[in-house]
Amino acid sequence: MHEETDVLVVGGGPAGATAAALLARQGHRVRVLERERFPRYHVGESLLPSLLPVLDILGARETVEAHGFIRKTGAFYGWGGQEWSLGFDEPGRPAAYSFQVIRSEFDHLLLEHARAQGADVREETRAQRVGFEAGGETGPAGRAVEATWAGRHEGAGHIRFRHLVDASGRAGLLATRHLGSRRVHDAFRNVATWSYWRGAAPLAAAPSGAIGVFSLPDDGWLWAIPLHDGTLSVGLVTDKRSFARARQQAGGSLQTVYDDAIPRCPLLAGLLSSARQVAPLKTESDYSYVSDTFSGPGWFLAGDAACFLDPLLSTGVHLAMYSGLLTAATINSMLRGDVDEDAARAFYQQAYRHAYERLLILVSAFYRIHSGRDSYFRTAQQLSHRDQAPLRLHESFLNIITGAEDLHDSQTDDPVGTFLRTVRQPANGRAPQGLAGHGTSHLLPLPTTAAHAAAGLYLNLHPHPHLHPTEPA
Repeated sequence: MHEETDVLVVGGGPAGATAAALLARQGHRVRVLERERFPRYHVGESLLPSLLPVLDILGARETVEAHGFIRKTGAFYGWGGQEWSLGFDEPGRPAAYSFQVIRSEFDHLLLEHARAQGADVREETRAQRVGFEAGGETGPAGRAVEATWAGRHEGAGHIRFRHLVDASGRAGLLATRHLGSRRVHDAFRNVATWSYWRGAAPLAAAPSGAIGVFSLPDDGWLWAIPLHDGTLSVGLVTDKRSFARARQQAGGSLQTVYDDAIPRCPLLAGLLSSARQVAPLKTESDYSYVSDTFSGPGWFLAGDAACFLDPLLSTGVHLAMYSGLLTAATINSMLRGDVDEDAARAFYQQAYRHAYERLLILVSAFYRIHSGRDSYFRTAQQLSHRDQAPLRLHESFLNIITGAEDLHDSQTDDPVGTFLRTVRQPANGRAPQGLAGHGTSHLLPLPTTAAHAAAGLYLNLHPHPHLHPTEPA
């Protein structure tokens, strides 16, 4: 079978579904190849308020609101010997709440929304190889023009496209199989282990529906996320070395490592004192990585196919849907002939990379707020020189925070440390806890004004997402 489409989207998760829905709504031919049948399990249940404006742009806000997910109105931190709450109802935030979601249900809603907008969604269909018009199948020199696919029910075939959105998640069709461009961070080489509990007590000191984040004294932290099916997602994150040592002491038992960690956090242990674990443990490791580039001739990497940070600040779905929005606006502008491809790709690369960099530095800074100041865990979370080298910090948010005109001109070899020292100073009369009351919303702006332009272009959301030059042509 030989077919054609304007846009081929590989992967139907939040990144792919967002891009597909927005592009199909504008009348472009969009094919989505999703290897699994939705609904399917996925971790990453705690969403940020920054997603609500994206749901509005998608036209999916009402559907998500009506589903019954728990409203997340803030977060509670028991971190580094301190306890504090963070509410989302403070001035300047993009929304007063977000959601704690069962990802199988949330992702299914988004994929069905993309289908309703006109995207041709093929589930249980795997993209196998991408073909380039020059340089061969394994070389990035040519333009991506076609892909082979195999379906459980539809056989196999080829499909040609004008643009490819690789939203294939951690599998990373392009970055791992064709380009070899993925690099694991030196920092955040952690192991996450989690399960689900029923009968847990609510976290009384926290805002309604809040995520609980609790640091352990020396080697990690725990999360607690309430879900609308009555369960509590409870996860353990620790560095690989500490995890290996603990598992060896436990005779190889993952369950013992998990069970031993929970009592070390008395507040969480109290919530679970009358609860029972109702699901087998799941685990992931070495999940923090970035691709050297996010776009190339005929292709874009979106969501986890491009990068993933760490579960600490619940950034995964934010980056996925944010990149889906940027991808759709970029491709829509190219297909309509409003922006040439080089300029559009430069916008996408810069805008998505900056969002990722801001969160990378924020997570690294947060990890330094830890009671075990000299512990191996804290040291292991610090960005190495290799991690920091590619960061274009003068175009990131640190210049806003520190007041430096250009951090490359400042005389510091530890810009993350500079950021941390700054945001630990209390803001707006807030108590000196955590990041000292500094909101992060202004650090994650959509590039919707000329002041936040990337590569000379900014995002115009009306009447549909597209790119607009900062100066008339």
